[in-house]
Amino acid sequence: MDVAIVGKGPAGWSCAMTARMRGLSTVIIAPKDDASMLRKAERVDNYPGLPQVGGEKMLDIFRQQALSLGVEEQFGLVRNIMPTGEGFMLLVENEVIEARTVVLCMGAGKPVLLPGEEELVGRGVSYCATCDGMFYRGKRVAMISSTEQGAEETQFLGSVVGQLDYYIGKNHRTDGLSQKAQVIGEKVKALAPDENGIRLTTDQGERVYDGVFIYRSAVALDMLLPDLKVEGGAIVTDRTMATSIPGVFAAGDCTGKPLQIPKAVGEGNIAALSAAEYLTKLG
Repeated sequence: MDVAIVGKGPAGWSCAMTARMRGLSTVIIAPKDDASMLRKAERVDNYPGLPQVGGEKMLDIFRQQALSLGVEEQFGLVRNIMPTGEGFMLLVENEVIEARTVVLCMGAGKPVLLPGEEELVGRGVSYCATCDGMFYRGKRVAMISSTEQGAEETQFLGSVVGQLDYYIGKNHRTDGLSQKAQVIGEKVKALAPDENGIRLTTDQGERVYDGVFIYRSAVALDMLLPDLKVEGGAIVTDRTMATSIPGVFAAGDCTGKPLQIPKAVGEGNIAALSAAEYLTKLG
């Protein structure tokens, strides 16, 4: 794949259309359930050519136009992006997609991490059961989930670990839970290292686990792509929408204010043109 676009808002669809018009193979990746603020907007009045249209209809128009041009659509949360020297590998849920360039268009939303979480990533805290579950065979594991994907992943974890406690973050369907999963009706407050593993503190007490798996609808930027330069919660880009990592571009609300649809669409267009130029130079 020439271009992998992360996010399916106005910036993502704009980028996808331009990339296809430049003859690039293009995939746009995002969770199937879109919780963006634009989709919830009753009416948008400041986008040229689409007066007084609802946010959901606007996104559907963008999507249909992009798909008609040959853009591929992949559903799932991108959990990690890894440079390979010749391009990038994107971990999408439990699948790997390879692309020569990446454009980040995830919007302005960012996850709120638990106290102690960031320090424990790779030291007992993981975001991928398929990747790391086998390290906890027969051990005590907690899953903190705000998505149905987390519930589904308990099927695999339940076949491996000895104990599996399931903490619900945001409400979601849990009918896919493993029979081994024990739902703990307590709110997780913090994580901390413990001589016996990881100490998980809730609003009702503490428990110690060998490992903790966390599932959200978004991934923190510094965990998604290490070495990506971020300032004030926004991805730093130049006028070509290039980031601090060669071959990675960004567009839309994730690059900062103003958080406006016309700005996002324009940046998506620029990012696609820049990705095309970058690939031409690579040969």
